[in-house]
Amino acid sequence: MEIRHLRYFVTVARERNFTRAAEKLHIAQPPLSRQIQQLEDEVGIMLLDRDSRPLRLTEAGRLFFEHAVLVLERFDDLRTMMRRFREAERPRFVIGFVASTIYAALPQLIRRFRAETPGLDVSLVEMASLEQIAALKDGRINVGFGRIRLDDPAVRRDVLREERLVVALPLSHPLLQREGPLSFGELAGEPLILYPRVPRPSYADQVISIFRDRGLEPHIAHEARELQTAIGLVAAEVGICIVPTSVQRLRRDDVVYRELIEQTITSPIIMSRRADDRSHEAMVMARVIIEAYREWGWKIPEGLET
Repeated sequence: MEIRHLRYFVTVARERNFTRAAEKLHIAQPPLSRQIQQLEDEVGIMLLDRDSRPLRLTEAGRLFFEHAVLVLERFDDLRTMMRRFREAERPRFVIGFVASTIYAALPQLIRRFRAETPGLDVSLVEMASLEQIAALKDGRINVGFGRIRLDDPAVRRDVLREERLVVALPLSHPLLQREGPLSFGELAGEPLILYPRVPRPSYADQVISIFRDRGLEPHIAHEARELQTAIGLVAAEVGICIVPTSVQRLRRDDVVYRELIEQTITSPIIMSRRADDRSHEAMVMARVIIEAYREWGWKIPEGLET
């Protein structure tokens, strides 16, 4: 007698029909009937009254059913317990990230990090830059990739790159009638879509500051919760959106990206970690970034190795 025999029997008993039970078990009906017959041969007694419609359990079948359910429950509990034990034994490394970094180099870096730490359970959690700081201090994440410069003595921040910005416009926007980059002066009067709406401060505040630093007041039309929503609203002609240049990889036929005249305006990609973190995994992450940047011909962030 095997566990599968018990599962087959319990399913047939609950469905009271071989056809429905076979469909639920994703097997053909004839093999299922043979398995139940083999089970009855092994226990030496009939468990099902096949002449009744629908099927009924014999008195022995009812007793067998009750105990089979208990055995299966214990077996499932044991399997769950072993899985949790295995997961508890395996070290975890949790990475927080803001959505826009996924369109930059983060996926390649994480693939390299996984390859360097095969015994590590690496997971990713999307969260705003401000949320990452609290999560680092609480121990809920090990490293965060965000875009906001936040000062906290308990958190070390390394600016990995400064990414140029572009503007996303709907396909039919009048500004697309001419070629070339656009200026913030031209964009100030346009309905602007910001993201994320909460928590603040965030990338949205960076965009607002860019306008105000030039004596311009942006016309905020909508504040979206997520980057993908903001781009969807651009496609729906609700407004325009200022985004990091890597977001152009989020390709849509109904959105056009244009460069900005002010190409010195950037948004940083910042890696945050606990200031006292000297773990092997943290060192591996730093080494992976340095090696990747060197291979790609990018400027290596100053002080990342320390």
